[in-house]
Amino acid sequence: MTDPKIDSTLDKANRLFLKGKLRDAIIYYDKILKENPNHISSLNNKGYALSKLKDFDGSMKCYDAALKLDPSDLLILVNKMSALRKKGNFNTAFCLCNKILDNNPKYNIALYHKERILFSLKKFDESIVCCDSILVNYPNNGNVLYDKSCNLVMLSKIDEGLDTLEKATVQGIEYKIKARKSSSFVKLMNNKRFQQMIL
Repeated sequence: MTDPKIDSTLDKANRLFLKGKLRDAIIYYDKILKENPNHISSLNNKGYALSKLKDFDGSMKCYDAALKLDPSDLLILVNKMSALRKKGNFNTAFCLCNKILDNNPKYNIALYHKERILFSLKKFDESIVCCDSILVNYPNNGNVLYDKSCNLVMLSKIDEGLDTLEKATVQGIEYKIKARKSSSFVKLMNNKRFQQMIL
């Protein structure tokens, strides 16, 4: 049974969250959790807000509390995996990612995190396999094309990497900006084709 008062507070919290007022949103999530410590949406959303504030330990406590209530909640599992990845716990994030994919092998959000985790673990070939799996259904996904290009350049497959980066830049100017700043492309700073691509 839903509680109109809690629903109203949750709505306020979520609106603040969407406006980027994360600390204010957390105050409202805490109000709900004071009344109902097992409110899964508030635990998850508070965890996500804390993760955005780079309080990964705090976010992990929220996700773990929520997963005790529902161990198979996909959204919470993915959010926990994302926080682990951002914290630099790549091996733990990788194990959790595989656990999610064991039960949901075509879950592209988990595959997206997996390709990024593999990149961080310097497993570039395996990361490309994940990128290609996503690109089968979403051939114009700029983020995945960009990540694939980074992997290819790290493997010194320069022409293929630049072909893929070009496809990414067609999807949005942000990929030119990212490529300018990325350590993945440092060795291409004198490459004429790369220079023209990031103008």
